[in-house]
Amino acid sequence: MEHIKTLIRPMERRDLDEIAEMEKMCFSLPWTRTMFEDELFNPDAYYLVAETDGKTVGYIGFWKILDEGHITNIAVHPDFRRRGYGRELIAAMIGKAKELGITAVTLEVRISNKTAISLYESFGFLAAGVRKKYYSDNDEDALIMWLKL
Repeated sequence: MEHIKTLIRPMERRDLDEIAEMEKMCFSLPWTRTMFEDELFNPDAYYLVAETDGKTVGYIGFWKILDEGHITNIAVHPDFRRRGYGRELIAAMIGKAKELGITAVTLEVRISNKTAISLYESFGFLAAGVRKKYYSDNDEDALIMWLKL
């Protein structure tokens, strides 16, 4: 894998247009720019972006709920996948969660998304259940995964 020089930093208003475009490329049920903008004002929301050569190439977000973290989104621009950006974002999110005193992190992922599931498992996430027909675009089930910190 090529060496990447990446800056992982908090999401800012200037990132919203790129993030909204990336969201449309990556998901069949994309969040809107306004939804991400609202997250900037949510005191329990933490969003990080991966930037390389001045371009936002990925992002991750989570909510702090008591002592747990709930990952809301993670995406890497299709042109920048398989270069380690997703891994860097997850590692940075885990670091931030630990800083905040979070003891466990959860997420939902499409049952069919084997690549993402494998990535999460490589960090120690474990399957803990299924949300039936979670995704409204095709009624696909979501795998619920947890990571104890």
